[in-house]
Amino acid sequence: MKALITGGSSGIGYSMAKYLSSLGYDLILVARDKEKLQKIQKELPTEVKIIVADLSNEAKLKELYVLCKNDNIDILINNAGFGMFGAFAESDLNRELEMINLNIKTLHILTKFFLKDMKKRGKGYILNVSSAASFQAGPLMSTYYATKSYVTKLTLAIYEELRREKSGVHVSCLCPGPVVTNFNDVANVQFAMKGLDSDFVAKYAIDKMFKNKLIIVPGFKMKATLFFNRFVSSKFALKVVYNFQKKKEKK
Repeated sequence: MKALITGGSSGIGYSMAKYLSSLGYDLILVARDKEKLQKIQKELPTEVKIIVADLSNEAKLKELYVLCKNDNIDILINNAGFGMFGAFAESDLNRELEMINLNIKTLHILTKFFLKDMKKRGKGYILNVSSAASFQAGPLMSTYYATKSYVTKLTLAIYEELRREKSGVHVSCLCPGPVVTNFNDVANVQFAMKGLDSDFVAKYAIDKMFKNKLIIVPGFKMKATLFFNRFVSSKFALKVVYNFQKKKEKK
């Protein structure tokens, strides 16, 4: 049994690596931080292959697939991604395009490559890490919210295609709220509410994935928030999100 995890050197990806290794899965971990990957490789009980790559580079994605296509990947976890805070008109375009490439393009390409192989074998799991942010627009983090909306909607569409084909391949989408990782440092924000523990989120997500759950939302508070969002207008929701995001701004 083998799982491929992008962004596997820290945060949710690292927590997922630990949990899957405890279940007996060999791993392929992909990230840019070689030292962290090597440390993880030594500490986990199962076989861990590490690949150091900048996944926002399309050519590297094709190289990654060539390296892994004969490994018969049982689980693909598209976890790599980052966020960015600031008003859309003032935010750095190059950084936004890098985010779009990583959050959308990387996930899209790897899902397509490995889904085709899984369909041929008639089995497999794909877990796309999105966000609770994917269900609404996000002023002050507009590009990040939009990228995660793409991830969720793409996963939903693929799920229905596979369901109608009666495929043995299953796709799921993890949509957490705040999680205690280095996400905030990269996005240059601070938590506006208490984040969930990444080990809890990882175990919850993988357990639900194995039960073929489509949309996975850990934590009661976020489930309740998303439920009540159904009953408010779009303009009211935008005001709430803006005020929530504004609290994240580092002083």
